[in-house]
Amino acid sequence: MFATISKYLNLVKFSHTIFAMPFALMSFSYALWSSEAEFSWWLLLQVVLCMVFARNVAMGFNRWADRKIDAENPRTATREIPAGVISPRNAMIFVVINAALFVATASTINLLTALLSPVALGVIMFYSYCKRFTSLAHLVLGLSLAIAPAGAYIAVTGTLTLAPCLLSLVVLTWTGGFDIIYALQDRDFDRERGLHSIPSRFSVATSLYISIALHCVSVVSLLLFAWYYAPHGWLLWIGVGLFTAILVAEHILVTPTKQRSIGIAFGTLNGLASLTLAIFVIAQIILY
Repeated sequence: MFATISKYLNLVKFSHTIFAMPFALMSFSYALWSSEAEFSWWLLLQVVLCMVFARNVAMGFNRWADRKIDAENPRTATREIPAGVISPRNAMIFVVINAALFVATASTINLLTALLSPVALGVIMFYSYCKRFTSLAHLVLGLSLAIAPAGAYIAVTGTLTLAPCLLSLVVLTWTGGFDIIYALQDRDFDRERGLHSIPSRFSVATSLYISIALHCVSVVSLLLFAWYYAPHGWLLWIGVGLFTAILVAEHILVTPTKQRSIGIAFGTLNGLASLTLAIFVIAQIILY
């Protein structure tokens, strides 16, 4: 049983949940503070479960939709479906079960989360086909993850305001920026197969400049959230500063002439960025 669970956790890269989950928890905490709502462990569990189920759908469907492309790409040929570890049929069953659990869980929170849950599923599944026709697939991926902070805020308040939208914009542009860096690995393969991405359309240097520009938008959006909406304090600004510094480090590690550290920049640094920011911001909210 544990071996089977491990296969599916690997299928959806469960460790990458650390990208969006901290932002969802940050937005959840901010929603409680700004609305003066009472904390509920049950509501927190519902939000976390929605995050997990939605991400399982997103990654599971992506692996199913890309199974033939992954089989042709040497970098991805060892993934669970092309390698025969998980069958396409079982992968789709996994997706359907998680989609149903996501809608069911979202429907127990409030009316707005119930109504928006199918829309969220549509966005995260639509991403899987974007690289077949648009180089803006990175931003669609960003939008998929950006649902997390907005959804967490709606779960607490039943409404949506500008503050969580700024957090969503941070996630959208931050994710789009680091996904461009990640896509550098498949630049030649994508060009040969007619697949679309920023790196397959532009030079490496131009692609990295676009990534930097997106990350600049991330930092500005975060500063706006911190200055106008979040409770002020030294913990908040340390978190914002560390998040910004980690993004800078990411672009120091990956340059037009140096791309050996893409794995560290993509996985380690971005996971550290979101987790660090969330810890400091949530601590500031709690201690305010």
